[in-house]
Amino acid sequence: MAAAPENTVVVDNPAQSRFEIHVDGELAGIEDYTTAGDVLSFNHTEIYPRFEGFGLAAILVSGALDQLRSRGLKVHPVCPYVVKFVGKHPEYQDLVS
Repeated sequence: MAAAPENTVVVDNPAQSRFEIHVDGELAGIEDYTTAGDVLSFNHTEIYPRFEGFGLAAILVSGALDQLRSRGLKVHPVCPYVVKFVGKHPEYQDLVS
């Protein structure tokens, strides 16, 4: 796997119910979610083809989970990638609903 691009940012786009990862200002991938109270269900993780192989999915999911924690929200992992990610990162277990 190649090194992740240095200029990445993860932002919440509630109007489209997704977290986005941007690389050098360009949309590189998304984490779609649905909301029920204080729980966000992470339904689908997608990194766009030209950005694959840089570890951006992990950066996207960890960035989204960090934002949930800072807002006092929980996650319900539905997407298989997120289920696997949370299972491998015990520091996020407290966020699982």
